[in-house]
Amino acid sequence: MRSAKLIAPKKITVYDNEPAPKAEAGQVLIQVKAAGICGTDIHVWHGERPDVVLPRVMGHEFSGVVEADSGKFKKGDKVVVDPVVSCGTCVSCVRGYPNLCSTVKCLGVHVDGAFCDLIAVPEGKVYLFPDSLSFVQASMIEPYSIASEVMSRGCPAEGESALVFGAGPIGLGILEGLKLKGLSVMVTDLVDSRLAKAKELGADHVVNGKKEDLASAVKSFTGDFGLDFTVDAVGDPKIMESAVEMAAPGGRIVVLGFNPNPAQIPELLLVRKELKIMGTRMNCNRFPEVLGWFAKNKVHPDALLSGEYPLPEIGTAFERIAADPQNTLKIVITL
Repeated sequence: MRSAKLIAPKKITVYDNEPAPKAEAGQVLIQVKAAGICGTDIHVWHGERPDVVLPRVMGHEFSGVVEADSGKFKKGDKVVVDPVVSCGTCVSCVRGYPNLCSTVKCLGVHVDGAFCDLIAVPEGKVYLFPDSLSFVQASMIEPYSIASEVMSRGCPAEGESALVFGAGPIGLGILEGLKLKGLSVMVTDLVDSRLAKAKELGADHVVNGKKEDLASAVKSFTGDFGLDFTVDAVGDPKIMESAVEMAAPGGRIVVLGFNPNPAQIPELLLVRKELKIMGTRMNCNRFPEVLGWFAKNKVHPDALLSGEYPLPEIGTAFERIAADPQNTLKIVITL
């Protein structure tokens, strides 16, 4: 089978005669049809993830066809895969948080993923998707699962105000999730084309942080009350600091961008406003909800698609993203 391996930073080699995997007990063998390139993949490609051992087959946003009958699936079923692999027995797993498993692994990051023709995955991570969706569309269910996880963590409520930092694919998916919940949503970014996409997807107001004063815009947007719900989809200590400053009394801040550097956050503001700051990691069984969004056309994955490349051109796809990250949203590899 074919397999695209990152063998060194910025160097992907496509091999044509790799041994095909076999499904073990409790696994499903899947013929991959579409696999998206995520921001995580870009960091790995740049050599910025010390937890990733090379060579590595990346790809954790994918859809495909079941290759052989297995348990509750039959050959030919169209499926999408949740890439979060957990042990099922540690304290976090038993408590219902497989994304916080003591040995959690993400396909395509900590173990080989889907930039290949065939992959064997745990049956419990496989979901059918309707014929109304294309394989490319279905491959984008995983990024929207991040948005669903943000909602689960922060519990946004209808009528509240929200701000999303970052209008990349994840931030835009979060925007759509918040609009489904009935919030008034502001999006901020530094790139006008991404802010235009946010407006297209329903943002009530957008702010270019290079050109406008965000704090003043938030005051106007919230009637000087502050933000009920804030999401950091970028990962910058300065964002955390400003999020605390701009939060409303009782506000919630959900953080999914990550940065090793500390933010300077006054405890006084946390106490005075009774703020809640929550981290979010991957997704925790959110695929069923997102499949519902997709099946009922409640979200618009096609709006995020910047291009499709066949597997032999995967290196070109990564180079395109690296050369123009600001104007590239989602690139999908087709097989």
